[in-house]
This record gives sequence, C-alpha cells and structure tokens, in this order.
Amino acid sequence: MRDLSGVHPPVATPFGEDGELALDAFDNNLREWLSHPVAGIVVAGSTGEAPLLDRRELCALVETTAARIGDRTLTVGTGAESTREVISVTREVAGLGANAVLVRSGSYYLKAMKPDVVRDHFLAVADASPVPVVLYHIPQFVPVHLTPDLVGRLAEHPNIIGIKDSSGDLRNLGQLIEACGRNAQVLVGSGALLYAALEAGAVGGILGVAVVATRSSCQIYDAWREGDHRRAGAMQERVAPLHKRLVAEGGIVSVKAALDRLGLYGGPPRSPLQPADAARLADVDAALEAAALGVSA
Repeated sequence: MRDLSGVHPPVATPFGEDGELALDAFDNNLREWLSHPVAGIVVAGSTGEAPLLDRRELCALVETTAARIGDRTLTVGTGAESTREVISVTREVAGLGANAVLVRSGSYYLKAMKPDVVRDHFLAVADASPVPVVLYHIPQFVPVHLTPDLVGRLAEHPNIIGIKDSSGDLRNLGQLIEACGRNAQVLVGSGALLYAALEAGAVGGILGVAVVATRSSCQIYDAWREGDHRRAGAMQERVAPLHKRLVAEGGIVSVKAALDRLGLYGGPPRSPLQPADAARLADVDAALEAAALGVSA
C-alpha cells in the first residue's frame, strides 16, 4: 500500500486574465511548493477549482506536475457525477503519471445516494482504477455522509488505501481512524486540526492552508513525528487562524489572493467565482500579517 503520511497541498489552479489555464505560472508555483518537504501534491482538489476544469485542462495540470514531482505522490481529483466518468478520467490521469486518485461521491441526485449506492460507486471505481483510490469526504460541498461503518467496509478493498476527511469534526475523524484500522490511512482536510488529527491516529493531511503556508504546515508534521509536541502545538496555534480566515471563511478567492501577496501566482478564480474585493484583500493581508507565515515561512 502506498504510504500517504505527511502533508499534501491541494494546489491552486492558475488562470490568466483571459480565463485560460496559466501553465507556466503553475509550473513556477510547483517549484516553490516542492522545495519544501511535502509528501506529495494534490491536483484538482477543491482548492484547485476541480469542478470548473475541463478534462483537457486537468490532463495538462497532471502532466506538468508529473514532470516535476519525482518520487513524491501525485494524487488527482477525479470526482464526477457518473461512475463511468470517474473511471474514464481515472484511467486517463493514471496514464499521465498520477499515483493515486481522490474520489468523491456523486450528489446531484442526492436522494438516490443511499449507502449501498455509494458503496457500489466506490467499489466499481476501485475495481477499475489502475492506481490506488483515496475516498473524499467533504460534506460542506458534497452532502453525502461517508459514515465510519461504510468507510470501514470500503477500506477492505485492496485498492482503497485512504480517506480525506474534511468534515472538521475530530470525533468523526477518530471514528474513521478506528473503522479503517490497518486497511486504510486517514488524512485530515482541516489545517486547523493537523496536530490533533495526528495525535488521534491520522497519518497526515491534504490541507488548503498548506498551499499558502507550506513550510509551516510541514513543520507541524515534522515536529510531531520527531516527538516535539510543544513545537508542533505552537506551530499549530499559528497556522489554525490562517486556515480559518483564508480557507474556511475566504475559500479559493482568498487563497489565490494570498498567493499573489506572497509572490507566487494566484490570479483570478474562474467564473462564476469573482476576484477578491477590497474588503477581502484587506482581510487576507491582515491574516498573513497576524500569522507571520507564508509559503516560504
């Protein structure tokens, strides 16, 4: 089983003022993110505006990342409403260098998403995928609850190796850890909970805040792994407010504005999302100043 331990930034997708993918800017950003001891990169996660990308763009992002990532893990979000589409995209990105895929449940036909339907969806993807599958639990965007019981049963499949839990609920995270046992690894999705999640038994995190505070997020993990709990806790106290203001409250728009402020390329979000207004930019500046953190800090 591929080891997912560590910090995986779910990287932002840069667009130019014309709305087209800005691959050169993406490649430059990758150089910075990969200069830190991240365990891997996640392309086309929520922070990467996954639902707003077409397949051509997704493949270009995967190829660019695969050319740079070396032996670290390249995880690609391949969630879609139909099981057929998930399998098709998964096979394509695996052929381009993805080491794992991050897969959500469908939710458009929410009332039909009963536990057995969701189970069959993930099992079909796991059966067909050439690379390991990481389940994606993000109830704020996909209101299908992946219960610990269901996840525990899915984790028995040899090609399902983990779950990203973005519920923000430590109790739920603990139940998922218990349900997965040795069959699958659990990654936390909240940058405010990394230290607590590691203490509970998670192996790392796919953290939106790590796109902005890459080094600091890695330092939390490294300090915890080295048994320096005081330092890990102190770093977590600095990162948590940044997560709250930039990721939980501000979302993609604030993350991209923060990247611009820090000398990387954030650029505009894709329509219908709108760029940060003056008030949002002021809040981003205040959050960065209060944390005294950044991609290189």
